[in-house]
Amino acid sequence: MAKKAVSYSIEELNKLGKDGIPKALVSGEHLIYNSPASLMFNSPGAEGFGVKRAGLAVPDSVMLIVSPGCCARNTSLISSMPEYENRFFYLLMDETDLVTGRHLKKIPDAIEEIINFLPKKPSAVMICITCVDALLGTDMARIVRKAEEKCNVHVRPCYMYALTREGRKPPMVHVRQSIYTLLEKRKKNPKSVNLLGFFAGLKDDSEIYELLKGVGIQNIREIGKCRTYEDFMDMGEANFNLCLYHEARFAANDIQERLGIPYIDITRFYDIERIRKQYAALGQAIGVSFKDEEYYEEAKAAVERVKEEFGELTFAIGESINANSYELALALIKYGFKVSEIYCDPTPEQYVYIRKLSELSPETLVYSNLEPTMLYYDVSKKKCDISLGKDASYYQPESPNVRFNSDIQPYGYRGVTALMNEIYDALKEVR
Repeated sequence: MAKKAVSYSIEELNKLGKDGIPKALVSGEHLIYNSPASLMFNSPGAEGFGVKRAGLAVPDSVMLIVSPGCCARNTSLISSMPEYENRFFYLLMDETDLVTGRHLKKIPDAIEEIINFLPKKPSAVMICITCVDALLGTDMARIVRKAEEKCNVHVRPCYMYALTREGRKPPMVHVRQSIYTLLEKRKKNPKSVNLLGFFAGLKDDSEIYELLKGVGIQNIREIGKCRTYEDFMDMGEANFNLCLYHEARFAANDIQERLGIPYIDITRFYDIERIRKQYAALGQAIGVSFKDEEYYEEAKAAVERVKEEFGELTFAIGESINANSYELALALIKYGFKVSEIYCDPTPEQYVYIRKLSELSPETLVYSNLEPTMLYYDVSKKKCDISLGKDASYYQPESPNVRFNSDIQPYGYRGVTALMNEIYDALKEVR
């Protein structure tokens, strides 16, 4: 019997339901195969914002990495970047530390040493701990409290726990919450709003800035565009928060409870009709009307240009992309394209898209980037006209690829326009 990569059709997944997702598509149920996608989000020293880079999103902050040498070693790539010079420090654990936990007593002293070494006192010290302390059951609240008392500086924990990736609060969810606990209550400014979700800012040409300013909101803040610690603290005056990404929802809830700043979810979509409805709903929620026709027509024209030039394209979509892979697949199919394969583990939350995909494209196949049988995926068979996402290029090497995975985030109609323009350019180049 020939060995082949495990896959399920969208129709099969829909029939199984969100409570019956096959174990092959649940990473916590099997050994992990490190494909390009998993290397990107598993390794904190790899591309994108892992826990380590995320923890330093606060301006003028530094990080103390408390770990065995093997866990600290993968930070070397980040620490070589000019913007992270003198921002990473290490407290390495030896075998005795692993057994007794004596390293915990050294943390306040290590932070004091860091402060004395730096020419300028940091705004905050983020303590990054690993699975070792998860297994030891370390009480980080106590450690943080002792460090703050000794060093008179803000200290916050960052958990680099791969063990919690499938849990209720994965590392990237927790680090967002941890960062925003630094904010303090300020007098509300009715003309201020925060954008929560990403560690880098949105693209400057995103229409959300112009739309919000068009209804009288003067201050639109996001952590990726804060240049100083005071800029960051100004986020505490917001009248409300807009939560752009689901991993920031815990943080948004926490800010609402602590500071009394309510939040509204406005998800990133690539279906222009969904974008239009969402802006209308947001406007209704805050008592305004957004004039988004210009941006809607611009995005629609970008889609039509690709269709007119290249016809009924077939896409393969990975997860290493600035998009929800299933929402993006559904949007492309609604535009009149086809999607042959998706390389992304489904979750219960994805079923809002999977149910609709099963009606429109039941034959689309779903693979897991982490399932060991992906070793047998046949890359010699071209299954798409163009692939989206870095991982998809690995599986479809003969097709042009659009990575669309920069730190600076696309959003809204302009996100659709940018993606379509990159697709157009990539196809034009190989024609």
